[in-house]
Amino acid sequence: MGKRKSDEDNDSRASKSKSADESNPYLAHLNVQKLPKMTPRKTTAEDAEKYEAAPTNLFNGRPFSQKYRDIMVKRRLLPVHKQRSEFLELVQNNQILILVGETGSGKTTQIPQFLLYDDMPQRSGMQIACTQPRRVAAMSVAKRVADELDVVLGEEVGYSIRFEDCTSSRTVLKYCTDGMLLREAMNDPLLSRYSGIILDEAHERTLQTDILMGLLKEVCRKRSDLRLIVMSATLDAGKFQSYFDDAPLLVVPGRTFPVDIFYTPEPERDYLEAAIRTVLQIHTCEDPGDILVFLTGEEEIEDACRKISGEINHLISAQPDHVGDLKVVPLYSTLPPQMQQKIFEDAPPPRKKGGPPGRKVVVSTNIAETSLTIDGIVYVIDPGFSKQKVYNPRIRVESLLVSPISKASAQQRAGRAGRTRPGKCFRLYTEKAFKNDLQEQTYPEILRCNLGSVVLQLKKLGIDDLVHFDFMDAPAPETLMRALELLNFLGALNDDIELTDIGVIMAEFPLDPQLAKALISSPSHTCSNEILTIVAMLSVPNAFIRPNDQRKQADEAKAQFNHPDSDHLTLLNAYHEYKEHGSDAQWCFANYLNARTLKSADNVREQLKRLMERHNIPLVSTDFNDKQYWNNIRHALASGFFMQVAHLERNGHYLTAKDNQVVQLHPSCNLETKPEWVLYNEFVLTQKNYIRTVSEVKPDWLLEISPDYYDMKRFPDCEGKRALERIAAKIASKKKDKKGK
Repeated sequence: MGKRKSDEDNDSRASKSKSADESNPYLAHLNVQKLPKMTPRKTTAEDAEKYEAAPTNLFNGRPFSQKYRDIMVKRRLLPVHKQRSEFLELVQNNQILILVGETGSGKTTQIPQFLLYDDMPQRSGMQIACTQPRRVAAMSVAKRVADELDVVLGEEVGYSIRFEDCTSSRTVLKYCTDGMLLREAMNDPLLSRYSGIILDEAHERTLQTDILMGLLKEVCRKRSDLRLIVMSATLDAGKFQSYFDDAPLLVVPGRTFPVDIFYTPEPERDYLEAAIRTVLQIHTCEDPGDILVFLTGEEEIEDACRKISGEINHLISAQPDHVGDLKVVPLYSTLPPQMQQKIFEDAPPPRKKGGPPGRKVVVSTNIAETSLTIDGIVYVIDPGFSKQKVYNPRIRVESLLVSPISKASAQQRAGRAGRTRPGKCFRLYTEKAFKNDLQEQTYPEILRCNLGSVVLQLKKLGIDDLVHFDFMDAPAPETLMRALELLNFLGALNDDIELTDIGVIMAEFPLDPQLAKALISSPSHTCSNEILTIVAMLSVPNAFIRPNDQRKQADEAKAQFNHPDSDHLTLLNAYHEYKEHGSDAQWCFANYLNARTLKSADNVREQLKRLMERHNIPLVSTDFNDKQYWNNIRHALASGFFMQVAHLERNGHYLTAKDNQVVQLHPSCNLETKPEWVLYNEFVLTQKNYIRTVSEVKPDWLLEISPDYYDMKRFPDCEGKRALERIAAKIASKKKDKKGK
């Protein structure tokens, strides 16, 4: 009897040991049990977890690494993991699912993987797409998920963003910007290569996300095999549910700790200065923990990073035993991937044993609100502003304005402080301002921006009845009419609102319609190579660096590239010099040029060049010594930007053509004189109205390019009209003389 009891104990211990091995991700690969048969869309969470714990990778057949097993332990702790079975049950029984997951719940990285193991698109040669509103999120999340699946980024998991495609024929899970998926729909309206599509961060309501929602709602009716998951970080799910015909809702709680919120007693006069001051106070007075500062744009962020680093170095040299090191890391969408990864690095250690600990501060745009999760953040500084597009259809002006955020955004920002332990959020505005001045939700982008590009894309998608397109929030009819008018004048739509041959080609270019038209028209002015370069330079951030403490040197450096009549030609000169010097980063630094931006422009130029070659648009140049070399380039620019023109009035101000807005040349303009007629790339709204990136144009070009737009019968009375009438009379007289001869 004693022996039998002992055997039973051994069996019991073995059974427990085996059970422990199965549940422990570190040891699961030692368990060589037979794996279950997986039938697409009939899998269970247990089945998938067995494959995740198997010795070899289901997607590439290679043995799993130890790093993969380490990551898997952390993945299983994410809040979303507890609801894997519930998610699978809902997605297998419903075509559309709305998922609300608080920031930090793991939805962006885990839900696509749950769907991947359930759908197994590799068996049918299909893919799963997960859209992101921002490029930086698509890139960084794709890299993280490639690590989690133990595959090479660009093979089984990849990303696709404007001007960069990191995917291959083996890709089964693709992260992409919503705009890129919309472009794919132009050539494949049913998106037939995808078995599942996940719209992430849908609460941000970007222009492209809203169009995609309307499009995918229709695609789902035609494709019963397609699964659509709409993910949001806020609890305004009712609107999404009713829009998608009462789709079911899955709520995933976040991993949050309490956050203490502090307001300023009085409004801050300079939020940038206040943010920097708050960083220094936290670093010198608060417990260890990283800081996240929200600012509005690249220039402001880089300026803040420089100032914080300078102030901290000064404090450390004054009190080395009391102030620890501070690592300052910027984060914005145009930062290259390797620089973006620095936000995930650890804070610096104490300089000596027992010394004050180091800290990391991330200075970011609102990209860190929901798109990216940074562990270790304990303190958040929120000035209450972000850059937002604003469009006035009456005067046809779209501009990026620094605007107050919504209450929903403020709550998202505060939540970033409570990810790993209780945190603090310092709001640089009063509690009264939060309660009374901030709107509840951010207005959808579709209600506050120019719809030219969107209308062109919708027409290319074969959607003719734009008025009755199923928008979640329909844009104002006036905004829609302005977009149709713009495309008609550019020759992309005919008078029956149908796409023209030029319009079909314009829709293929991931550019604003004006830039696309200038590019397509450039061969007729024998300067397509040069316009290609200028368009690439206009598609990236400003290449000229102008630090506050070195403005004079920066302006002198820029002067060597200046063209007296055109900022566009100054950009062309800078790019040519960059290429002449072998794309040397040191040369860029010495000449106050941003090497990263120029490299990005080079990449954009290469992609656009391939598109031009695909559409048989010849790449030509006028001889540099020809008198017409510079004129041809400005003439080609005018063929796209003839609706963005201003005339110099007698009082010294410019007046925009037809819309009669009083404007001034932006201080960054480098024209030697004030020409009578200029075209501009951008309208900037600050305390004054400015036009930025301008070039001199000849009035007869305008009359020749678009006689319809410059029809004097419909032109408002102003000095510009009288000047154009004189030019028109001269042209008519010359034609009459020629006829007489």
